[in-house]
Amino acid sequence: MSDKPILVGITHGDINGIGYEVITKALMDSKTWDNCTPLVYGLSKVASYHRKTLKNCADFMFNIVRQPSQAVHGKNNLINITDAETKVDIGESTETAGKMSVAALKMATSHILEKHIDVLVTAPINKQNVSSDAFSFAGHTEFLAKACNTNDFLMLMVAGNLRIGTITTHAALSAVPSMLSKELVLKKIRILNNSLKKDFLCTSPKIAVLSLNPHAGDNSLFGKEEKEVIVPAVETAFSQGIYAFGPYSADGFFGSGQYAKFDGILAMYHDQAMIPFKLLSYGEGVNFTAGLPFVRTSPAHGTAYEIAGKDMASPDSLRNAIYLACEIFRNRNNK
Repeated sequence: MSDKPILVGITHGDINGIGYEVITKALMDSKTWDNCTPLVYGLSKVASYHRKTLKNCADFMFNIVRQPSQAVHGKNNLINITDAETKVDIGESTETAGKMSVAALKMATSHILEKHIDVLVTAPINKQNVSSDAFSFAGHTEFLAKACNTNDFLMLMVAGNLRIGTITTHAALSAVPSMLSKELVLKKIRILNNSLKKDFLCTSPKIAVLSLNPHAGDNSLFGKEEKEVIVPAVETAFSQGIYAFGPYSADGFFGSGQYAKFDGILAMYHDQAMIPFKLLSYGEGVNFTAGLPFVRTSPAHGTAYEIAGKDMASPDSLRNAIYLACEIFRNRNNK
Protein backbone atom coordinates (compact mmCIF):
# COMPACT_ATOMS: atom_id res chain seq x y z
CA MET A 1 0.00 0.00 0.00
CA SER A 2 1.17 3.56 -0.76
CA ASP A 3 2.29 5.86 2.07
CA LYS A 4 0.12 8.58 0.58
CA PRO A 5 -2.06 10.18 3.30
CA ILE A 6 -5.65 9.00 3.39
CA LEU A 7 -8.04 11.66 2.08
CA VAL A 8 -10.87 11.86 4.63
CA GLY A 9 -14.11 13.46 3.49
CA ILE A 10 -16.07 14.93 6.43
CA THR A 11 -19.64 16.13 5.94
CA HIS A 12 -20.64 19.06 8.15
CA GLY A 13 -23.99 17.62 9.28
CA ASP A 14 -26.61 19.97 10.70
CA ILE A 15 -25.29 23.54 10.60
CA ASN A 16 -27.32 24.46 13.71
CA GLY A 17 -25.97 21.62 15.84
CA ILE A 18 -22.55 20.76 17.23
CA GLY A 19 -21.12 19.49 13.93
CA TYR A 20 -18.79 22.40 13.26
CA GLU A 21 -17.74 22.56 16.90
CA VAL A 22 -16.62 18.92 17.09
CA ILE A 23 -15.05 19.06 13.62
CA THR A 24 -13.06 22.18 14.51
CA LYS A 25 -11.95 20.84 17.88
CA ALA A 26 -10.92 17.49 16.41
CA LEU A 27 -8.95 19.08 13.58
CA MET A 28 -7.20 21.56 15.88
CA ASP A 29 -5.20 18.61 17.18
CA SER A 30 -2.49 18.04 14.57
CA LYS A 31 -2.30 14.36 15.58
CA THR A 32 -5.74 13.93 13.99
CA TRP A 33 -4.28 14.49 10.54
CA ASP A 34 -0.78 13.05 10.97
CA ASN A 35 -1.59 10.22 8.56
CA CYS A 36 -4.59 11.65 6.76
CA THR A 37 -5.74 14.74 4.91
CA PRO A 38 -9.09 16.14 6.10
CA LEU A 39 -11.55 17.61 3.61
CA VAL A 40 -14.74 19.08 5.07
CA TYR A 41 -17.82 19.28 2.88
CA GLY A 42 -19.44 22.42 4.23
CA LEU A 43 -19.68 26.19 4.13
CA SER A 44 -16.73 28.43 4.93
CA LYS A 45 -18.89 31.29 6.23
CA VAL A 46 -20.83 28.94 8.51
CA ALA A 47 -17.54 27.49 9.75
CA SER A 48 -16.32 31.00 10.59
CA TYR A 49 -19.57 31.76 12.39
CA HIS A 50 -19.21 28.70 14.60
CA ARG A 51 -15.51 29.31 15.21
CA LYS A 52 -16.39 32.60 16.90
CA THR A 53 -18.40 30.69 19.52
CA LEU A 54 -15.31 28.70 20.55
CA LYS A 55 -12.78 30.06 23.05
CA ASN A 56 -9.49 28.63 21.88
CA CYS A 57 -9.98 28.43 18.13
CA ALA A 58 -9.15 31.98 16.98
CA ASP A 59 -6.18 30.81 14.92
CA PHE A 60 -8.01 27.88 13.30
CA MET A 61 -8.36 28.28 9.54
CA PHE A 62 -9.68 26.25 6.64
CA ASN A 63 -7.89 25.95 3.33
CA ILE A 64 -10.67 26.46 0.76
CA VAL A 65 -10.56 24.17 -2.28
CA ARG A 66 -12.83 23.61 -5.24
CA GLN A 67 -12.22 19.90 -5.69
CA PRO A 68 -10.74 17.04 -3.64
CA SER A 69 -7.55 16.86 -5.72
CA GLN A 70 -6.62 20.35 -4.43
CA ALA A 71 -6.66 19.29 -0.75
CA VAL A 72 -3.29 19.95 0.89
CA HIS A 73 -1.83 17.55 3.43
CA GLY A 74 -1.01 19.31 6.69
CA LYS A 75 -3.90 21.72 6.28
CA ASN A 76 -7.58 21.59 7.19
CA ASN A 77 -9.32 21.70 3.84
CA LEU A 78 -12.91 22.69 3.07
CA ILE A 79 -14.95 22.51 -0.11
CA ASN A 80 -17.99 24.80 -0.27
CA ILE A 81 -21.14 22.87 -1.14
CA THR A 82 -22.89 26.05 -2.33
CA ASP A 83 -22.14 29.74 -2.87
CA ALA A 84 -25.58 30.78 -1.64
CA GLU A 85 -25.95 32.75 1.59
CA THR A 86 -27.01 30.41 4.38
CA LYS A 87 -28.68 31.44 7.64
CA VAL A 88 -27.50 29.83 10.87
CA ASP A 89 -29.98 29.42 13.73
CA ILE A 90 -27.93 27.74 16.42
CA GLY A 91 -29.83 25.15 18.41
CA GLU A 92 -32.85 25.09 16.09
CA SER A 93 -34.11 22.58 13.56
CA THR A 94 -34.71 24.43 10.29
CA GLU A 95 -35.50 23.54 6.70
CA THR A 96 -32.29 25.28 5.58
CA ALA A 97 -30.19 23.16 7.91
CA GLY A 98 -31.80 20.03 6.51
CA LYS A 99 -31.08 21.07 2.94
CA MET A 100 -27.46 21.84 3.72
CA SER A 101 -27.04 18.49 5.48
CA VAL A 102 -28.31 16.66 2.41
CA ALA A 103 -26.27 18.79 -0.01
CA ALA A 104 -23.02 17.96 1.81
CA LEU A 105 -23.88 14.28 2.04
CA LYS A 106 -24.78 13.97 -1.64
CA MET A 107 -21.62 15.73 -2.82
CA ALA A 108 -19.36 13.67 -0.56
CA THR A 109 -21.11 10.44 -1.53
CA SER A 110 -20.67 11.13 -5.22
CA HIS A 111 -16.99 11.88 -4.61
CA ILE A 112 -16.31 8.68 -2.68
CA LEU A 113 -18.16 6.57 -5.24
CA GLU A 114 -15.95 8.17 -7.90
CA LYS A 115 -12.88 7.52 -5.66
CA HIS A 116 -11.98 11.21 -5.34
CA ILE A 117 -11.80 10.71 -1.56
CA ASP A 118 -10.74 7.60 0.35
CA VAL A 119 -13.10 7.43 3.33
CA LEU A 120 -16.23 9.22 4.50
CA VAL A 121 -16.95 10.58 7.99
CA THR A 122 -20.40 12.06 8.54
CA ALA A 123 -21.23 14.61 11.24
CA PRO A 124 -24.73 14.26 12.78
CA ILE A 125 -27.90 15.21 10.92
CA ASN A 126 -31.45 15.75 12.13
CA LYS A 127 -33.64 12.99 10.73
CA GLN A 128 -36.70 15.27 10.72
CA ASN A 129 -35.39 18.31 8.87
CA VAL A 130 -33.62 16.26 6.18
CA SER A 131 -36.81 14.39 5.36
CA SER A 132 -38.40 15.47 2.08
CA ASP A 133 -39.60 14.11 -1.26
CA ALA A 134 -35.98 14.31 -2.39
CA PHE A 135 -34.59 12.55 0.70
CA SER A 136 -36.91 9.84 2.00
CA PHE A 137 -34.38 7.95 4.12
CA ALA A 138 -34.35 7.21 7.84
CA GLY A 139 -30.73 8.30 8.10
CA HIS A 140 -27.20 8.17 6.70
CA THR A 141 -27.02 4.37 6.74
CA GLU A 142 -30.07 3.81 4.56
CA PHE A 143 -29.11 6.60 2.13
CA LEU A 144 -25.60 5.26 1.64
CA ALA A 145 -26.83 1.69 1.17
CA LYS A 146 -29.20 2.90 -1.54
CA ALA A 147 -26.41 4.92 -3.19
CA CYS A 148 -24.35 1.70 -3.34
CA ASN A 149 -27.38 -0.27 -4.56
CA THR A 150 -27.04 -2.81 -1.77
CA ASN A 151 -29.19 -4.30 0.98
CA ASP A 152 -26.20 -6.07 2.52
CA PHE A 153 -25.26 -3.51 5.16
CA LEU A 154 -25.04 -3.40 8.93
CA MET A 155 -25.02 -0.49 11.39
CA LEU A 156 -22.10 -1.40 13.65
CA MET A 157 -21.26 0.56 16.79
CA VAL A 158 -17.55 0.39 17.66
CA ALA A 159 -15.55 1.30 20.77
CA GLY A 160 -12.25 -0.54 20.97
CA ASN A 161 -13.01 -4.26 20.95
CA LEU A 162 -16.70 -3.65 21.63
CA ARG A 163 -18.63 -4.00 18.36
CA ILE A 164 -22.44 -4.13 18.42
CA GLY A 165 -24.52 -4.37 15.26
CA THR A 166 -28.29 -4.14 14.84
CA ILE A 167 -30.48 -6.53 12.87
CA THR A 168 -33.07 -3.79 12.39
CA THR A 169 -32.12 -0.10 12.42
CA HIS A 170 -34.41 2.90 12.56
CA ALA A 171 -37.79 1.25 13.02
CA ALA A 172 -40.65 1.46 15.49
CA LEU A 173 -40.29 -1.11 18.25
CA SER A 174 -43.77 -2.45 17.47
CA ALA A 175 -42.62 -3.25 13.92
CA VAL A 176 -39.49 -5.19 14.89
CA PRO A 177 -41.02 -8.68 15.44
CA SER A 178 -42.64 -8.71 12.01
CA MET A 179 -39.40 -7.53 10.39
CA LEU A 180 -37.36 -10.40 11.79
CA SER A 181 -36.83 -13.57 9.77
CA LYS A 182 -34.30 -16.37 9.73
CA GLU A 183 -33.00 -15.04 6.42
CA LEU A 184 -32.51 -11.50 7.75
CA VAL A 185 -30.75 -12.61 10.94
CA LEU A 186 -28.53 -14.98 8.96
CA LYS A 187 -27.66 -12.25 6.47
CA LYS A 188 -26.61 -9.85 9.23
CA ILE A 189 -24.51 -12.57 10.88
CA ARG A 190 -22.69 -13.11 7.59
CA ILE A 191 -22.12 -9.37 7.07
CA LEU A 192 -20.75 -9.00 10.59
CA ASN A 193 -18.52 -12.05 10.21
CA ASN A 194 -17.10 -10.75 6.92
CA SER A 195 -16.54 -7.27 8.37
CA LEU A 196 -14.79 -8.60 11.47
CA LYS A 197 -12.38 -10.49 9.21
CA LYS A 198 -11.83 -7.83 6.54
CA ASP A 199 -12.17 -4.57 8.46
CA PHE A 200 -10.95 -5.54 11.94
CA LEU A 201 -8.59 -8.41 11.01
CA CYS A 202 -10.20 -10.95 13.36
CA THR A 203 -9.05 -14.33 12.07
CA SER A 204 -11.76 -16.51 13.64
CA PRO A 205 -14.35 -14.06 14.99
CA LYS A 206 -16.80 -15.09 17.70
CA ILE A 207 -20.26 -13.56 17.34
CA ALA A 208 -22.94 -13.33 20.02
CA VAL A 209 -26.57 -12.99 18.90
CA LEU A 210 -29.00 -11.45 21.38
CA SER A 211 -32.58 -12.53 21.94
CA LEU A 212 -35.62 -10.41 21.18
CA ASN A 213 -37.72 -11.31 24.21
CA PRO A 214 -36.96 -11.28 27.96
CA HIS A 215 -35.02 -14.34 29.15
CA ALA A 216 -34.52 -15.37 25.50
CA GLY A 217 -38.22 -16.18 25.31
CA ASP A 218 -37.97 -18.63 28.25
CA ASN A 219 -38.76 -21.65 26.05
CA SER A 220 -41.44 -19.69 24.11
CA LEU A 221 -43.21 -18.53 27.28
CA PHE A 222 -42.57 -14.87 26.34
CA GLY A 223 -42.45 -15.18 22.57
CA LYS A 224 -41.57 -17.57 19.77
CA GLU A 225 -39.06 -15.46 17.82
CA GLU A 226 -36.09 -17.15 19.48
CA LYS A 227 -37.25 -20.69 18.67
CA GLU A 228 -38.64 -19.97 15.21
CA VAL A 229 -36.24 -17.30 13.88
CA ILE A 230 -33.08 -16.64 15.86
CA VAL A 231 -32.00 -20.16 16.85
CA PRO A 232 -32.40 -21.54 13.29
CA ALA A 233 -30.34 -18.62 11.91
CA VAL A 234 -27.57 -19.13 14.47
CA GLU A 235 -27.49 -22.89 13.84
CA THR A 236 -27.31 -22.40 10.08
CA ALA A 237 -24.50 -19.87 10.42
CA PHE A 238 -22.55 -22.22 12.70
CA SER A 239 -23.00 -25.10 10.25
CA GLN A 240 -21.46 -22.86 7.58
CA GLY A 241 -18.32 -22.28 9.61
CA ILE A 242 -19.28 -19.02 11.33
CA TYR A 243 -18.68 -19.00 15.09
CA ALA A 244 -22.10 -17.59 16.01
CA PHE A 245 -23.66 -18.29 19.40
CA GLY A 246 -26.93 -17.48 21.15
CA PRO A 247 -29.47 -16.18 21.56
CA TYR A 248 -28.41 -14.47 24.77
CA SER A 249 -30.72 -12.49 27.00
CA ALA A 250 -29.42 -8.93 26.73
CA ASP A 251 -29.64 -8.01 30.42
CA GLY A 252 -27.58 -10.91 31.70
CA PHE A 253 -25.22 -10.78 28.72
CA PHE A 254 -24.12 -7.21 29.41
CA GLY A 255 -24.65 -7.27 33.17
CA SER A 256 -22.30 -10.22 33.64
CA GLY A 257 -19.57 -8.87 31.37
CA GLN A 258 -20.03 -11.76 28.95
CA TYR A 259 -19.89 -9.31 26.05
CA ALA A 260 -16.10 -9.02 26.51
CA LYS A 261 -15.65 -12.63 25.32
CA PHE A 262 -16.91 -11.90 21.79
CA ASP A 263 -15.49 -10.08 18.78
CA GLY A 264 -18.92 -8.92 17.64
CA ILE A 265 -22.48 -8.76 18.93
CA LEU A 266 -25.79 -8.61 17.07
CA ALA A 267 -28.79 -6.96 18.70
CA MET A 268 -32.32 -7.30 17.39
CA TYR A 269 -33.23 -3.62 17.47
CA HIS A 270 -31.78 -0.13 17.84
CA ASP A 271 -32.07 0.59 21.56
CA GLN A 272 -31.08 -2.94 22.57
CA ALA A 273 -27.70 -2.13 21.04
CA MET A 274 -27.43 1.58 21.73
CA ILE A 275 -28.21 1.67 25.45
CA PRO A 276 -25.41 -0.70 26.55
CA PHE A 277 -23.08 0.66 23.89
CA LYS A 278 -23.39 4.26 25.00
CA LEU A 279 -23.00 3.27 28.64
CA LEU A 280 -19.87 1.23 27.92
CA SER A 281 -18.23 3.51 25.34
CA TYR A 282 -18.18 6.61 27.58
CA GLY A 283 -19.00 9.01 24.77
CA GLU A 284 -16.09 7.90 22.59
CA GLY A 285 -17.85 5.35 20.36
CA VAL A 286 -18.19 5.34 16.59
CA ASN A 287 -20.92 4.34 14.15
CA PHE A 288 -19.52 2.29 11.24
CA THR A 289 -21.54 1.05 8.27
CA ALA A 290 -20.32 -2.46 7.53
CA GLY A 291 -20.96 -4.03 4.14
CA LEU A 292 -20.47 -0.94 1.95
CA PRO A 293 -17.80 -0.90 -0.79
CA PHE A 294 -16.23 2.14 0.89
CA VAL A 295 -15.50 3.07 4.51
CA ARG A 296 -18.00 5.27 6.31
CA THR A 297 -17.98 6.22 9.98
CA SER A 298 -19.78 8.75 12.14
CA PRO A 299 -19.67 9.95 15.74
CA ALA A 300 -22.10 8.06 17.97
CA HIS A 301 -24.08 11.13 19.00
CA GLY A 302 -26.67 13.46 17.54
CA THR A 303 -26.91 17.16 16.70
CA ALA A 304 -27.14 18.11 20.42
CA TYR A 305 -29.04 21.35 19.78
CA GLU A 306 -29.26 21.93 23.53
CA ILE A 307 -25.52 22.61 23.82
CA ALA A 308 -24.86 23.98 20.31
CA GLY A 309 -22.94 27.25 20.34
CA LYS A 310 -21.95 26.85 24.01
CA ASP A 311 -18.45 25.41 23.54
CA MET A 312 -19.44 22.33 25.55
CA ALA A 313 -19.27 19.53 22.97
CA SER A 314 -16.54 16.88 23.14
CA PRO A 315 -14.76 16.04 19.87
CA ASP A 316 -13.72 12.57 21.07
CA SER A 317 -16.32 10.58 19.12
CA LEU A 318 -15.70 12.52 15.89
CA ARG A 319 -11.94 12.19 16.29
CA ASN A 320 -12.31 8.44 16.87
CA ALA A 321 -14.53 8.22 13.78
CA ILE A 322 -11.67 9.68 11.73
CA TYR A 323 -9.15 7.31 13.31
CA LEU A 324 -11.36 4.25 12.80
CA ALA A 325 -12.13 5.13 9.17
CA CYS A 326 -8.40 5.35 8.45
CA GLU A 327 -7.66 2.13 10.34
CA ILE A 328 -10.30 0.16 8.42
CA PHE A 329 -9.13 1.66 5.12
CA ARG A 330 -5.59 0.46 5.85
CA ASN A 331 -6.83 -2.97 6.93
CA ARG A 332 -8.74 -3.36 3.68
CA ASN A 333 -5.88 -2.18 1.51
CA ASN A 334 -2.96 -3.87 3.22
CA LYS A 335 -4.19 -7.29 2.24
